[in-house]
Amino acid sequence: MDGKKLKMLKQFQKEEITASIFYGRLAKIEKDENNRKILEQFSRDEAQHYEMFKKFSGVDVKPNRFYARFVVICARVLGLTFVLKMVEKLEEAAQKTYSKEINEIDGFQKILADEERHEQELLKMIQEERLEYVGSIVLGLNDALVELTGALAGYTFAFQNTHLIALTGLITGIAASLSMASSEFLSHRAEENSSKAFTASVYTGMAYIITVILLVLPFLLMENFIAALGVTLGIAVLIIAVFNFYISVAKEMSFIKHFLEMAGLSLGVSALSFGIGVLVRVFIGIEI
Repeated sequence: MDGKKLKMLKQFQKEEITASIFYGRLAKIEKDENNRKILEQFSRDEAQHYEMFKKFSGVDVKPNRFYARFVVICARVLGLTFVLKMVEKLEEAAQKTYSKEINEIDGFQKILADEERHEQELLKMIQEERLEYVGSIVLGLNDALVELTGALAGYTFAFQNTHLIALTGLITGIAASLSMASSEFLSHRAEENSSKAFTASVYTGMAYIITVILLVLPFLLMENFIAALGVTLGIAVLIIAVFNFYISVAKEMSFIKHFLEMAGLSLGVSALSFGIGVLVRVFIGIEI
C-alpha cells in the first residue's frame, strides 16, 4: 500500500476511535435511557470500525482527545441532535475528499456504506426535548423579530432618541413576550395537550425575550439612532441566519428557503414601520 493510501486509512482510524470516545462520554452524561443506549451502540460500532480499518492499515492510531472533549461540550450547549448531525456532515465531507482512493481499496467502500446506513438509522431514533418544541421556538423568535424590528424602526424616526427608543422597545417586547407565552399555553390547552402546554409556553416566551434583549441592546449602547437601527437590523439577520442554520442541520430542512422567508418578513415590516414613523412625525406633527 502506497503512502497516500496509508495516510488516508490512518486518518479514518483516528476519526473512528475519536468518535468512539466522544459517543461513550455522551452516553455517560445522557439522562434519557433510549438516547443513552443509542450512544453506547454508536461507541461500540465506532470501536469495531476502528479495528476493521486497522486490518487494512496494520497500525494503531491515537485518538484526538481534544476534539472528543470539544464535541461533548458542544452537545451540552447546542443539543445532542444538532451536534451528532453536524459531526456526521463533517465526516461525509472528509470521506468525499478521499473518495477516489477509497474506491481503489477492495472492500473498504462497502464498510463505509454499511456504517453510513447504520448511523442514519440510529440518528432517527434519537429523541430530544428541545427539538419537540421547535414550533414554539419559531413562534416566539419569528414574532419577536417581525414585531419588534418593525416597532423599533417606527420608534426610531418618531422619537429620534436612543434611550427613549430602548425604553419603549423593552416595554413593548416584554409585554408581547408574556402575551405570546400565554397564547401558546392556551393554544396547547385547547388542543388537549396540557402536559406540554407549560413547557411550550416557556420556550416561546424565552425565545421572544432573548430576541427582544438582543434587538434593543444597540439603542442602549449607542447615541446615534440611525446607526443603532442599522446594528439592530444586522443583529436580526444574524439571529435568523444562526437559528435557521441550527434547524437546517438538526431537522434536515432547507436553510436558504426558511432564511429568506424570515429575513424578508422582518426587514419588510421594518421598512414599512419606518415609513409609518416618518408619516406620523411629518404629517401629524408629533414631536418628542
